[in-house]
Amino acid sequence: MTLRSETPPPPANLTIDPPPDSDAPTAAQLKGDIDSGRTADKTPHMDVGAAPLGTCEEAGGTPPSSQEVRLARQNERAPSEKTKTGYVHQKQPWVVPAFVGFIVFAAVALGGGLWLTH
Repeated sequence: MTLRSETPPPPANLTIDPPPDSDAPTAAQLKGDIDSGRTADKTPHMDVGAAPLGTCEEAGGTPPSSQEVRLARQNERAPSEKTKTGYVHQKQPWVVPAFVGFIVFAAVALGGGLWLTH
């Protein structure tokens, strides 16, 4: 297996299936939504964390209720049109050509300005 610089090392390179819906969702299911890409705020891969989502609340004696987790899961899921366009993952086809065009324009303007001053 060849790793490129943007390829995460194992186990972060493993894709995660979205968790099923449940009447009593857990913080682990919310993390599964995020890791699977269902929330469209990150690339769909496993995120290895030092402490699983919800651990701090649980340690503090106030674990999130199923209703709170259900509400968080509903709020975190991205609209389907955002997911389809890849907006959240910066997959807009106009960005690279616009950047290259700006660099070329800046070089021509600087070169023209220097040429005119001589």
